[in-house]
Amino acid sequence: MVLALACSIGLHWAFLQSFAWTTMLVDNLATTSFSAALQRTFDGKHPCALCKAVAKGKKSEKKADTLLQLKKFEGMSASVAFALSPPASFPRIAGPSAFLKAFSLAPPTPPPRAV
Repeated sequence: MVLALACSIGLHWAFLQSFAWTTMLVDNLATTSFSAALQRTFDGKHPCALCKAVAKGKKSEKKADTLLQLKKFEGMSASVAFALSPPASFPRIAGPSAFLKAFSLAPPTPPPRAV
């Protein structure tokens, strides 16, 4: 799942580019000093085959993204209008009258106590 997420946000290109730079730096260190190898690796004037492949892959991926963005979502062509109107009369609902009468009556008086 992490690998799929990483590929979807383009981390595979960053990994390949880092690998290419590391390989170029090691190759350049074999023939020149560290500062000269570092400058030659990152100046952009001397790309290796992997750097060219990564750049080409990034460009082709961006072209595919722009083609997808140009597609238009087509919905329903006819417009639909809704009209809500209230009913002419509302039916009367009978309430539980026996239940309500029980609450409206006074409480029963207690029976007289025997002396």
